[in-house]
Amino acid sequence: MQIIQIRHPFNPEQIPADEVVLVMGFFDGVHRGHQAVIERAKKIAQQRKLPLAVLTYDHHPAIVYQSSKTPVTYLSPLQRKLDLLKQLDVDLVYVVSFTSALSALKPQEFVDQYIVGFHAQVAVAGFDHTYGPKEIATMAKLPDYASGRFEVETVEPQLQMDQKISSTHIRQLLDAGEIDKTNQLLGYQYLTSGLVVHGEARGRTLGFPTANIQWPIEERMPSVGVYVVMLKIGEQWYRGMASIGFNITFGDQRPKTLEIYLLDFDQAIYGENVSVKWIKRLRDEVKYTTAQALVEQLKQDEIDTRNVFNNLAATYSLE
Repeated sequence: MQIIQIRHPFNPEQIPADEVVLVMGFFDGVHRGHQAVIERAKKIAQQRKLPLAVLTYDHHPAIVYQSSKTPVTYLSPLQRKLDLLKQLDVDLVYVVSFTSALSALKPQEFVDQYIVGFHAQVAVAGFDHTYGPKEIATMAKLPDYASGRFEVETVEPQLQMDQKISSTHIRQLLDAGEIDKTNQLLGYQYLTSGLVVHGEARGRTLGFPTANIQWPIEERMPSVGVYVVMLKIGEQWYRGMASIGFNITFGDQRPKTLEIYLLDFDQAIYGENVSVKWIKRLRDEVKYTTAQALVEQLKQDEIDTRNVFNNLAATYSLE
């Protein structure tokens, strides 16, 4: 998969000469709705024997349009989004830097410079995709801006239980700890990354030594609670249970941490860059009156975690 970084205004010599089927969208999470758009474009590309290209952005437009103290977080930061697009057999990705200069383009200017400039024979996007002010830069109006220079294919919303599959809805589910529903809408197990760092080593004294994971600030994490997870170290996946929370049993005003206890594992892994696959939520974070009460709960969590993997052995094989 070829990746071309674009900064406005771009040099036309950056753009390959071949015509393409061009899919447009931010594609945070590359969820089932996005997958349907890309699959539609792929079929058109195969029928016409054209490359399949994606026009996406390096960061969320909200960074340009809105002022907020809360950092923007992603279901799929840029590299993971590119990995997911590669899995969908995309040939070419234009990663456009979303800047004030780009946002100032009128819809006709965007169409002329980007869609036509990227040599689109067919432009494909979801029904709610916009390329400028939402009142005038809609998919319904795109044929007018195209003026016959390319065809327009609009993909209707994908539904789950009569509700549109969207990145916004998935973020809401993730914030509520609804990891099962999150994974259903994504079409894969939610994935985050991190670095194994030193913690307080309290888990080891309790008989449950944990890997403390420092995660990138731009990644959206599930809500506080205890989860069944898999942790990738190097090229190997390991089964475990994760606690994301504030360790409230041991005091108030504590930092939010992610700690993962790996089943049947005893290795030092400090400094490892790891991936976390979120499989199932077990329970909320609870404040216990004694450390022993916490240990008893952790023992039950381990039993519950093993049961989850036993029930899903075929899906989560470690082969």
